[in-house]
Amino acid sequence: MSTSNKDPSPDRYHHGDLRRALVDEALVLLAESGDGGFSLRELARRVGVTANASYRHFANKDALLQALASEGFRRLSAAQREAEARAEGDEKLLAGGRSYIRFAHANPALFRLMFSVIPPHRREDELREASRAAFQTLRQAVSRGWPGGEPDPDSVTRAALRAWALVHGLGQLLLDGQLDWLEEDPLGLAEAVLADTV
Repeated sequence: MSTSNKDPSPDRYHHGDLRRALVDEALVLLAESGDGGFSLRELARRVGVTANASYRHFANKDALLQALASEGFRRLSAAQREAEARAEGDEKLLAGGRSYIRFAHANPALFRLMFSVIPPHRREDELREASRAAFQTLRQAVSRGWPGGEPDPDSVTRAALRAWALVHGLGQLLLDGQLDWLEEDPLGLAEAVLADTV
């Protein structure tokens, strides 16, 4: 009798891509906890697998957090590209900037994880590549909107860093509640400031 038809072990995930399911559920737990204060064991229980099954994909909590941060950068890039695709001409860069601020506002725990919890010297390849690709999305947007022809790469990088500093600073101020004391909607105010400077 062939062993290929044996019943799977109880800890085997039966619904497809376990790594994807773990990341998706961990994003929910991250949003619920606000700070990543959950264990791999709790995550495995929520997904419906044993803790050992989750360790096949993530050696430890740090590896999981890096995967979540990587997913955050991919989602941020996708949101910026979608916003730019819906905008016309000179509005594309502004649309991408607004999407950055909205992403931060909608995903505070993930945004903080992406930028502050994992020091650069501990970042694994997936996270380094995802963050690099996110910056490349911004560089491309800046380059497309460059006035008067083809810019040199160093000028694009510096302009992209200025744009990033602006949207990131506004996003962080928004998350930290530093705009709450003003008499306006904080998200609307951040977007208005961005429109005034782009």
